[in-house]
Parts: sequence; C-alpha cells; structure tokens
Amino acid sequence: RATDVRVPFSGHHEQKAAAEAETGECYRSPFRKPLAPLTNRPHCLDSSQHEAFIRSILSKPFKVPIPNYKGPLGLRSLGVKRAGVRGPLHDPFEEGALVLYEPPVLSAHDQLKIDKDKAPVHVVVDPVLSRVLRPHQREGVKFLWDCVTSRRIPGSHGCIMADEMGLGKTLQCITLMWTLLRQSPDCKPEIEKAVVVSPSSLVRNWYNEVEKWLGGRIQPLAIDGGSKEEIDRKLAGFMNQHGRRVPSPILIISYETFRLHAEVLQKGTVGLVICDEGHRLKNSENQTYQALNSLNTPRRVLISGTPIQNDLLEYFSLVHFVNSGILGTAQEFKRHFEMPILKGRDADASEAERHKGEERLKELITLLYFQITDVLLLCFRLTPLQTELYKNFLKQAKPVEELKEGKISVSSLSSITSLKKLCNHPALIYDKCVEEEEGFIGALGLFPSGYSTKSVEPQLSGKMLVLDYILAVTKSTSNDKVVLVSNYTQTLDLFEKLCRSRRYLYVRLDGTMSIKKRAKIVERFNSPSSPEFIFMLSSKAGGCGLNLIGANRLVMFDPDWNPANDEQAMARVWRDGQKKMCYIYRLLSTGTIEEKIFQRQTHKKALSSCVVDEEQDVERHFSLGELKELFTLNETTTSDTHDKIKCRRCVNGHQVRPPPAGSDCTSDLSQWQHCADRRGLQDPVLRAAWEAAVTFTFHHHSHEEQRGIP
Repeated sequence: RATDVRVPFSGHHEQKAAAEAETGECYRSPFRKPLAPLTNRPHCLDSSQHEAFIRSILSKPFKVPIPNYKGPLGLRSLGVKRAGVRGPLHDPFEEGALVLYEPPVLSAHDQLKIDKDKAPVHVVVDPVLSRVLRPHQREGVKFLWDCVTSRRIPGSHGCIMADEMGLGKTLQCITLMWTLLRQSPDCKPEIEKAVVVSPSSLVRNWYNEVEKWLGGRIQPLAIDGGSKEEIDRKLAGFMNQHGRRVPSPILIISYETFRLHAEVLQKGTVGLVICDEGHRLKNSENQTYQALNSLNTPRRVLISGTPIQNDLLEYFSLVHFVNSGILGTAQEFKRHFEMPILKGRDADASEAERHKGEERLKELITLLYFQITDVLLLCFRLTPLQTELYKNFLKQAKPVEELKEGKISVSSLSSITSLKKLCNHPALIYDKCVEEEEGFIGALGLFPSGYSTKSVEPQLSGKMLVLDYILAVTKSTSNDKVVLVSNYTQTLDLFEKLCRSRRYLYVRLDGTMSIKKRAKIVERFNSPSSPEFIFMLSSKAGGCGLNLIGANRLVMFDPDWNPANDEQAMARVWRDGQKKMCYIYRLLSTGTIEEKIFQRQTHKKALSSCVVDEEQDVERHFSLGELKELFTLNETTTSDTHDKIKCRRCVNGHQVRPPPAGSDCTSDLSQWQHCADRRGLQDPVLRAAWEAAVTFTFHHHSHEEQRGIP
C-alpha cells in the first residue's frame, strides 16, 4: 500500500540521488506526487499536443464543391437626355426609380398659366446607378442631395457623411456628383465641376471608383505628384473649364497637393468639394483646413467614419467647415454645448448637471443627422507565463504617478507599451527580459527552458493560441480569407512566422511599402483566383480606405487609444461589394490594460453615439477616475468590461434576457449579446476555438443584416 512505503534518509539514498542526477532517470516513489511544483517556471501548454491538434484540423483542406464562376460583366450605357420637350433626364415613374426632387403638383388652372420652358422637372438618379444602390445608400444619396442643394437646411449647403466604414460612401458620393453634373430641377446641370480631396493613398482608388461606376462617361483628373509648374498648369486648365459639358469635370487631389497649390484653385469657383477622411480637418487652425475653407464653393461634403474622435470641439470644426455659423462661434459652442454635455455624461455628475447635459444634447441633435454601425468583441485569458510576467512587471515597474486627466507621462507611456506587447505575446518583451530592463528583472527564468524567439510558440499567448485555432478552422472548413491587423510591426513578424509554420500564403502591408505597390497587392488579394489566405495590415500604415473585400474575416489583434484608428482598420472587409457574411474579431486580454484601453474608447464612443445616433439612453457606466486604473491585473474576472457595465440582463455572468428589440452593433455595449460560453454563438469558427482561451464574448449583428440586406 502507498501508506506503507518508507524511504529512510541514508547514505544509500544519497548515492541514489547522485545516480539520478548523472543518468537523468527518476527513482521517486510512483505512489506519491510532490506537494509543490519542483520548478519556479509557470506551467505552459505542451507545444507538441497543440501542434498535433492544429495539424489534425489542417489535414483535411477545404474544397469548393461547385466552381464559383463569375462571368464578364456587361457595361450598361449611362442615360443621355432625350431630345424634345423639357422634362426629366430619367423616368421618375420607372420601377425602382430614385427620385431626389419632385416638382410641386399644380392645378389645371396653374398648368395653363405656367411657362413650360421654366417649369421645374424631376431629378432622378441615373438608373444604372440607382439599381446598384442598397437601401441605406439610397437614403444616403437623398440626404446628400438635400443638404448640398440647401433643401434640408435653408441657407446651408454642406453635410458630414458619417456612415460607418465599408457601407459605400464612395459610391454614394459618385452618385451625387454625377447627378449634380447632369441635372437639376431647372433642367440643366446643377454644377460644372467638382473637387475630391483625399489622402494621397486614396487618390488612385477614387479615380478607379469613378471609372468603375461611370463606365468612362466622364474623364476625371487625378493629381498626386509632379513638378510645381506641371501641377499648376493642370489645375489652371481644370479651373478654366466652363459650359454644360466640361471635359474633365471631376478633380481628384491629395490634401498635401491641394495645400501647396491652393492659390490656383482659389481663383475661380467650384460647384462641389468632397473631403474624404475628413476628420483630418478637426483642427480649424491648421493650414490644410484654412486652404480648403477659402475655396470658393458653398457645397461641401465631408466624409468620415468617425466624426467625433476625442472631443466635441473637434467635431465643431468639422461642422463649421461644411456649414459655417450653424453652431455659432467656437467659444459659443464650447460654452453652450460642449461643457454641459461632457459634465452630464460623467458618471459622477449631479442630477442637475445630467438634466442640463441632456437638454443641450437634445438641442444639438435637432441640428444634426448621422448613421453609424460597429462589430464584435472577444476576451481572452492570459496564459500562466503571461500572468506571471504581468504580475512581476507590476511589482517592479511602478509608474511615477497615476495617469492624470487625459495626460500620459513619458514613464507611464513606456510601461503601457510594455504591457500591451506582453498581452500580444511574451516574445515581444523577451529582449527586455534578457537585458533585465525595469519591470523584467529576473523574468527570464519564467520562460520555458530552451525557449527561442525563432519559433512563434502560439501556446504561450492566449490571443495567439486562439488566433491559431481560428485560422486553422477557417482554412480547413471554408474558402474564406482573413485580414490580420495590429498596431505593432513586431506582432506582424509573429504573424509571418505563424503563417510560414502553417504554410499559409500571405501578403503584408506596412509603412515600408510604396503606395503603387499597395494598390497592386490589394487588387491581387481581392481577386477570387488569388491563392493568398491572409492579408497582414499595420493599423499605423495608412490602411484607412483600403478595400479588402477579398476577405470576409478580420482580426483586430490589439486595441488603440483612439477608437477612430481601430474602427477604420476593422472596416477593411465590411465594404460595398462584399458578397459574404463578415466576421470581425476584436481581441482583448481579460482583466489587463487592454480592457482598460477599450473602456476609455467606450467612453469616447458613448459620447459619439449620443451626438451621432440620437441615443438618449446610452448608460453612464464609466467615470473618468475608473479609466485611470491602468496598472492593475484582475485575475478573477471573465471580463472586466462586462463587470464595469453593471449588466442587468446577466445573472452570474450568464445572459438571461436578450438585447432590447431594435438594438444592433451600433448600440451601447450593454445592449449586445453577452456570452460566457459557446452557447448562443452563431460563428462555427469561434465555437470551435472557444475552449482554447476565450473567457467572454460581446457580439451583435449589424443593422444591414437585421434589415435583410445580404
């Protein structure tokens, strides 16, 4: 019996122990287990078991049962005005016609009196374009046209197109330009010329989109480089065009080139200016803002997926650009709107401050109109190695003082970056451990013996472990493609190692790639015949505006302080032209600094939702003080974010009531689906990967799916 075993401590025993050390064999009792670990290293998953499991998933590659043939698309001619009596350019009574303006109904007596050569006519979007517009895009085009023709707000001719990324803002703006260039209620073009100003990386994309949708009916002029004399000559030629049929009525130019050559464009008039990625104009004091603001045009459209990034005053600058004076001066706006609304949104606000904030918010909402949507959030537990490294760091690298209101000290910033990288994978801070930098003294001994950064070792990171599962299951069960996004090029390096070890074909885009090469690899990746499975993207590399509809799954591996950066990066796959159901995975390490960063984003997003979506009941869950608690680790929670929202629909962490009717992924996070286990998840890939390290999931469908739009 085990209780009868006796091992006396003697010289014989000492000889036995020495023999064990020499031979490596163990003569410990087979009946007893040690009461404590025999090593200080944290327990890590067996890499051989993990590798074997991934290989078993990938051993049966997915095969498409039916070839997905796409035949050539025939070009449809765009409409030309019919000869004869004065009338609309297109039939307003045709089935599916998108009518932007309808003349007032006249009595028989008034019809006899009216001058037939001056009677207003219908304005109808060209059927070739209206047939491809989705319902929300048709609403958007009507909204744009009403705004720029001063029919929505008399005396104002501008608007902000703040729809969520990927819902076809470019197509809506092209439809607007084509309509204004060809027709009006007066039976003549509303404008002669239009200017599109965009980031340099998107100039060619705009040119291609105009060609795609207008089929060569007009020839846009795209400028993004060249000598000063050459650019000035082209711009002067553009401005000197006049008449009903201008040869090149659309100028596409980068912000930088516009600022440097604004003097030429300011000498004449332009019918319409469209500013893509318009949140660049959030500061009314910079040169680009002032150069664009002095352009002689009343019709101004600003495109931005994130109209509010940090504060309401920045938002004021955007509104002031498109509709000057509608919100008063900057000082008046700050005093009358910004300060009362921010005080009312604070969790520590008094009842009087909340009431005043809501009243001012209602007043502001009456002046505005926007649309928005969002995605899916996953929480992952740290591995034992990550946990020990994290706790070790918090004991050693104490920030000089807590984060102050909205400010980050240099020492705190360094600590934040280290913790964020540790959440991604211990390999990203391994060199710091070797050098024994502050926070990592003695940490090298926590790594498994024989550890090397040459291999990716996904089992050492909760997020990387689940990512490995997601990619393997996706590859073996579908023909879907995946976009991987991270803030750090070091993480992209890990992605590359993982892809090489799994033999996944991939492409990578970061700040080192030229704009021309970017366009080529994006076009190749989006091709159905392209063999690449993964597209790696640095969120800092100007990825905004890239159309990656070749993929329908996107993994946002780490959060950014600015919610605008994350939202735009996450929207690469969910764009107009996407034919598949999209899955967007946003990854956070449970109880860590990543959840705190996300909570800070949520505070900003809640402010944005109030103004943008007219959401009167966004819950005031987070105080500013709570958002400073960055340097803590909560090891007992499945989701610190879920704890913070004080959910009333969950009991013991499990959802017992569904989200409110009419809610979607644009709603406050408390109104999403909450899952503490795989039950309720519709995505088979996530269900298969759940047990690896997932602790909690927030998810909700977009408004498009709820409207029944594919």
